[in-house]
Amino acid sequence: MLEQVPDTQIVAEVGSADEAIRLCETHQPHVVIMDIRMPPGSSGIDACRTITERWSYIQVIMLTSFADDTLIADAIRAGAVGYVLKQAGTGELVRALDAVRQGAALLDPAITRRVLAMMRRQGETRPDPFEALTERELEVLHLLAQGHNNAEIAKALVLSDKTVRNHVSGILDKLNVTNRVEAATYAIRHDIANYRLSKS
Repeated sequence: MLEQVPDTQIVAEVGSADEAIRLCETHQPHVVIMDIRMPPGSSGIDACRTITERWSYIQVIMLTSFADDTLIADAIRAGAVGYVLKQAGTGELVRALDAVRQGAALLDPAITRRVLAMMRRQGETRPDPFEALTERELEVLHLLAQGHNNAEIAKALVLSDKTVRNHVSGILDKLNVTNRVEAATYAIRHDIANYRLSKS
């Protein structure tokens, strides 16, 4: 189904997590679409973690039939930037593929609601959730949380793509999150729009 997507070349299809890791080293793909549940003894989440740690430029989309809170949280912590339910259809997968190739992140709408609900349940004790961020980092995070990719953020703030990438890296480090999805859900949960208004 993905062969028909413009500017997309499928370099390999694999049947196990170990094979996925091995072929990432061989082919150096830009995006990996990974099933969470793989053959016995093979974990899609573990493979995602290994791939994103070894090759930070590779974007991993998790494709699964499971909308399980624990699996969702584990996948995001492992570095996945997309999480698509198989029942959502080809269109949602193509949308996720386009998003991550442009530097954004995309969760299935049903998954987004579950992630936000899960994070609200966990609670947050920090009195000022954005105290570590500079004003510029807040601007970048606000746009990131709205779903904008790096190029769009750079255009909106009149910055270079490299500067935006540096800001995003700084935001992830300061918020102690591993990827854009976690940063965006953190920003939404703490209502970054009203936070910035309250500080202006």
